[in-house]
Parts: sequence; structure tokens; C-alpha cells
Amino acid sequence: MKLRTAAVLIVGLALTGAPALAANPEVDSVPGDPLKGSGKVARVLVTYSDLFSTAKPATPLNESAFALPPNAAPPAHMFEGRLELTGPERNSTFEKLRDSLDSGESRKKADWAHLPPFSMEFVQNGSHLIPVRQGLVITGHSAWNYIVGPGRVWQEDGDKGYSRASFPFTIVPRNQNCTHNGVMTFLFTEGKQKNISNVRYQITQETCLYFKFNLWGQAAARYTPHRVKDSERVKNEHAAEVLNRLPTKPFSELATDYPASRVDLASFTRAFRAPEHITLYGLLINGMNYVSGCPTRFGEYPFCENLRLPSYSTAKTAFASVVMMRLGALYGPGVYQELIRNYLPEHANGGDWSRVTFANTLDMATGNYGSADYLADEDSDNEGIYLTNEAYTKKIAAAFALFPHKAEPGTTWVYQSHATFIVTQAMNAYLQRRRGPKADIFELLRDEVLKPIKFSQGGLSTLRTDNTDKITDRSGKPFGSHGLFYIYDDVAKLSKLLNNDGGKADNIQILDPTRLRDSLFRNPDSLGLPISGPKGIVPETHRYQSAFWGTKMTRAEFPGVYGCDFWVARMGGYGGISIVLMPNGVTYYVFSDNDEFLWHDAVREANKLAPFCKEQPS
Repeated sequence: MKLRTAAVLIVGLALTGAPALAANPEVDSVPGDPLKGSGKVARVLVTYSDLFSTAKPATPLNESAFALPPNAAPPAHMFEGRLELTGPERNSTFEKLRDSLDSGESRKKADWAHLPPFSMEFVQNGSHLIPVRQGLVITGHSAWNYIVGPGRVWQEDGDKGYSRASFPFTIVPRNQNCTHNGVMTFLFTEGKQKNISNVRYQITQETCLYFKFNLWGQAAARYTPHRVKDSERVKNEHAAEVLNRLPTKPFSELATDYPASRVDLASFTRAFRAPEHITLYGLLINGMNYVSGCPTRFGEYPFCENLRLPSYSTAKTAFASVVMMRLGALYGPGVYQELIRNYLPEHANGGDWSRVTFANTLDMATGNYGSADYLADEDSDNEGIYLTNEAYTKKIAAAFALFPHKAEPGTTWVYQSHATFIVTQAMNAYLQRRRGPKADIFELLRDEVLKPIKFSQGGLSTLRTDNTDKITDRSGKPFGSHGLFYIYDDVAKLSKLLNNDGGKADNIQILDPTRLRDSLFRNPDSLGLPISGPKGIVPETHRYQSAFWGTKMTRAEFPGVYGCDFWVARMGGYGGISIVLMPNGVTYYVFSDNDEFLWHDAVREANKLAPFCKEQPS
């Protein structure tokens, strides 16, 4: 993990640092290049001989075998063109560890047990190997889609003149939001008949509650060198992304940087019953992103800074709620009171939508539901019909038809992912009336929020209906309810926008500040709707509004800990994802997948770093 405190620059400005090993002098160098090592590496795993062998790998390897070694030398060759795997179903092994949703038949298909076809373009900038497409790539495969991240290229003395490449990749279940993270490595050269070795790969980590496995193998590969369209732009965007990342430190340095706080670092994860299911966690404070490591079942993930994280229902906030705040900033607060029925004719299929507003729907208070019991609708078979349908026509029909009218809008909180899907489609229709039929609500989020806060290239896509990606087919509609993909820098930047910058990017107000303040439970006159639920959920201190969860931390509940009562806002995601936005400006985030939502101890420790209350507890 690299520390960086350089000033933020925009794409197109010359970046500081040593010249990159790029053929085109106009390409900006990536901070940290060129490599300084001699190439003398004592390699015992994934050697030259291993990569040119046809033997089936026996087991996953320690992830360090795929990492850039300390003494790596600058690469002697430039990779630009297409990398294809031929026959990835051969020479591979699938080891299922958990499949709690398996019906007994669904996973028997061979498609689940091997990689989908892989054919991707890459360019190289110095020692950085950059996929031309870093967002979600729809493969057409029956089980899996891809996200491919930037990796590295270097030279080792034992590779007989070939350059060695390694990069992270993620397979995402079709129409779902889990991320199964892996790595690939290979050797390549220029000007030889055999210009590439086999590709060794493995997946040994995921953020996925219900489906866990190891998958590893070695596939034959084809490298077709060619000049990639817009290669300079791809290289410059990656160089700018690396430069523009928030400064980071290992989580262990939090105690060193705040020695008087007596912060207990172990408390941030101690309460988890099974900490091995934590993908990563971090704390953003005073502009510094303190980040844990990225453990896998076979050692530390070598591309922690590019490990892809699922959003699940944090997208309800990061997408749907943020977009509504963007629309409010553009067109005024009247947008919140627009009626769903005026934008989606499918509303006639079920329920009563005559007076349901955009705001009601984002608040989970449409009055149309099956049961008001805590999460009963979300866990119902009817919600499953909405979630599993790929086609927009069937998805929107299920969202309306299966949930009857039972209460006045704005009065009863019932958590439903389909409600967020509905309001996302309504906002999309609203935007199209404003900007024309080609307008897309996610593209508004991407271009007017995520890009200004300098989100990663791989974070600029989303799940859509009909298993489409807006590149091969523009008919797909963004979910809104789930379906974003982050790296930890994205999480920190989004948190900073909401919790520290008041909805401003580069000092420009891009979100409605009044609605943002309300959403974060910073306005005592606007605290949303009470949540009624199981033991421990008290309606007076647990509320929901604008896709944010709110918890009131009280002196009565936490005696001797806090000197006042205060509200904490949270973004939550299925399986164990929490992004906790505290009123002292600190954000704690944890991505886990054992169905544990444990963040109260993190709030207590954050109070040591930056006290919430002027008065200390007696």
C-alpha cells in the first residue's frame, strides 16, 4: 500500500515522477515508476518452467506468488493488444466451500465451476498493465461476468528474457452483486513465435454470504499485439487515478498517529464471531484513509488497493439517494415530491401509487407491502421474484404487482429492495423528460458525481436489467437497489463527499446540502421514520430516511461512554457491509460476509480519536 500526499491533479496535467517506459512521450507516468530493482528474485512458485508446463496445478498457491517482488526490475517488453484464454475449463479445479442457496441442481452445471471465456484488451504504461475496460464486463456466460483491474509488469532474471505480468480480476455472478476476487499471471515477450506462456490463475477470496469457493488452474493463452484505440487516454486515466487516490496508511498506524487517544485497534473487529470472513475494513479521519490488509485463504491479496468490493444495498444510498440529491441540486427540492404514477405506467399493475412520491419510495414508505414485520418483505418469495428476474419488463412488473396497498404513503417503514428499483426508474424517466430520451440516471451519477470525486475507473459501471452493460446493449436499466462495485478508495471518497465535504466536489456544490444534512440525521426536525423490529431495535433510536439508517447513541444505552446523545448515519449492505458516517467527521467501513453488522465498538473507539460531545461522561 503506497502512501501519497501529492496535490490532486486532473487528467492532462503532467504528473510528477520519473519518466514512464512508454513509447509515446505524451503519456503521463504513473507515480512510483520506474521500478528500481535489479531483477534478482529467488522465485520458487509459478516459475518459468511452471508457466510453460501443461501439468494441472495441484493446489492454490500463496498469493505472494502473484505479487510484484521487492527486487523487480523495469519490464523489457511492452504489452499492448488482446489477451485471450483458450479452454479455461481445462486444467482447473473448483472447490466449493459454502453454497447456502443451492437448490441441489443450480450449481451442478459445469459453468459455475470454471472461468467464463476471457478476451480482454490491455495497454501498458511503465510497469503498469491496464485493462482497457475496468468496469463490469458482460460476457454472455450463463453464470459469470468479469471485472478486470490494473496490474503490474516487471522483469526477473529467471524468466529467460520474458517479462512477467500479474493483474487482479473478479468474477461476478450473473444478475447478482457478489465479488469473487482472483489473480492471473503470465510471461510474455515480443518478436517470438511463442510470445506468451500459459496463464496461471486462482480465486481464493470473496465478499459473498451464500457462495464461497476456491477456483484455480492454468489455461493456454493467446496474445495478439496491436495498437489499442485511445491507448494514451487509457494510460493517462490510470496515471491520474493512482495520483488522485486519498492518502492511505496501514490501520495499525492509527494508534501511532493518535498516541494520546489510547485507541484499541482490536476493538474495531473483536466482536465478529468469524473475523476470517472480513474482506477489509478502514477508517477515514482528517483526510487519511487507514486501511486493513486484504487477507485471503492463501495469504495476503497482492492487489489490495484494487480489490473489488460489492455494494449490495449500500447502492440504495450511494446511487439512488445520491442521485436524488443531485437532482435536487439541479432542479430544486420539488423533485422529491414528484409522483411515481406520473413516470411509470406499470404502477397500475398493483398497489395504490396515486399519492406516493419519490421521497416516500426512497424512504421505504410507499404503503404498498405484504407484511410490516421487520424485513419480512425483503426476505419474501415475492421479493425473490423481483431480484431474480433479469428482464426489465418482468422486473418492474414484479416490483408493482406483488405488493398490495395497506397504509398511507409516508407513514409505515417497510424495507424493500424493489422500492428503490422503482424510484430509480422513476428518476430515470424524470431525467429523460428534462434532457431527452437518451439520458440515463446512472450516467448522471457517473459523470456529475463519481467522476468529479475521482472514483476509480472500475467503479464507473453498475448492474443493469437484461444482463447488459450499456456498451453492447443500451436497453438495460440500472438497478439502483444494488449493483455498484468499489475499491476502498472509492468508499473513502464517497464518505468524504457525504460526511466531510457537505456534498461539494472541488468546492462546487453537486448535492443538495439541505437534503444531505437531513439524510445524515443532522437535522433534529427531520429524522425519518421509526424502524420497528426484533429485540434490540428500538423505534425511538432506530430510524430510516433517504436510504440511510440512523441510530441514536444515548447516554442511557451507553453509560459512561458518551457525554451526550447523538445520531450516527449508516449505509448498509447485504451479508455484513457497513459504512458508518459519524457526526465527528470520522467514517468507519467494513466489508464482511458472515451476516454480521457490528460497528458500535468502532463508534466508541472513534470517540477517543475525535470526541462527539463537548462534555465528557462522568
